[in-house]
Amino acid sequence: MAKITVNDFLKKKTEQKKITMITAYDYPFAMIADEAGIDALLVGDSLCMVVQGHENTLPVTMDEMIYHTKMVSRAARNAMVIGDMPFMSYQTGIEDAVRNAGRFLKEAGAAAIKLEGGSEVQGHIKTMTRADIPVMAHIGLTPQAVHRMGGYKVQGRSEDAAKRLLEEARAVEDAGAFALILEAIPLDLAKKITEEISIPTIGIGAGPHCDGQVLVLHDVLGLFERFVPKFVKRYANLKEDALTAIRTYKDEVEKGLFPGEEQSFK
Repeated sequence: MAKITVNDFLKKKTEQKKITMITAYDYPFAMIADEAGIDALLVGDSLCMVVQGHENTLPVTMDEMIYHTKMVSRAARNAMVIGDMPFMSYQTGIEDAVRNAGRFLKEAGAAAIKLEGGSEVQGHIKTMTRADIPVMAHIGLTPQAVHRMGGYKVQGRSEDAAKRLLEEARAVEDAGAFALILEAIPLDLAKKITEEISIPTIGIGAGPHCDGQVLVLHDVLGLFERFVPKFVKRYANLKEDALTAIRTYKDEVEKGLFPGEEQSFK
């Protein structure tokens, strides 16, 4: 199977085939997701919460994002790898944004980057795409703006707010983004945006009408319990499985049952 590209994203929208995306932050889980046939692996700044243990996505650094993206890129044989631009890696200006975005492709092996924002990053997207850096945009609930938004709240519920989000979607499309994440917006609005723009929409808490879906790996596998958003569906409970395995190991060591003869050398 050939590596998934930007053109495959656009083709899937044209052919009305759903795009599958999931976050990944290290080699083992990226390898599993790639083997499962996922189209794209997002090395999300969500690692700041689910891997590093912070309260929000703001503290993760550019160097840390590069480090994790390198691991994911080594594992991905078919899936597209997308690096997530962390807080303050692009807000300080277009020159900084392009330089940092380029690091994901040059140093970390990613094929594209993602950044949050609409019209305010239109210039960033235009300049990046001119520099041959594919850009996935992200509007709606943008976690890096958690303090401005007053928390993690559904966006676009009022008529004016919905109109603004549609305008933001058109702005990033016009700027050259190849795809757009819609996070935590009403499903009817997501449907309208999906129908009115030519690039694929990837939903997370945006209902079933988007061209694709993305979820955080640790939510899907039941490994993160601090909070579970309404839009998450757990497909496994690996925390309980891991807890059982480690407790059993502890018990066997304490009782002298491990290691046994089969785990020992002669």
